[in-house]
Amino acid sequence: MSQVTNNPEKNRYELEVDGHLSIADYRLEDNRLIITHVEVPEALRGRGVAAQVMQGVAADAKGRGLAIFPVCPYAASYLKKHPQ
Repeated sequence: MSQVTNNPEKNRYELEVDGHLSIADYRLEDNRLIITHVEVPEALRGRGVAAQVMQGVAADAKGRGLAIFPVCPYAASYLKKHPQ
């Protein structure tokens, strides 16, 4: 299983699966991690990759003591189903 990594230079979390990059873009404001966009390439859709990305985002945010504020509809839906 691949691991979600934070790429602070690009303000996004990344997950590479089968040579394809999935991302969750964010802004960091005070102690808030604002998720603006989650994107998974067409080749990976339907395989739970977006959920893996959000699971990694949530774990990192929790470890850093950050509250997550989703702007992206997918991120909001994920967090509603998986409260932190």
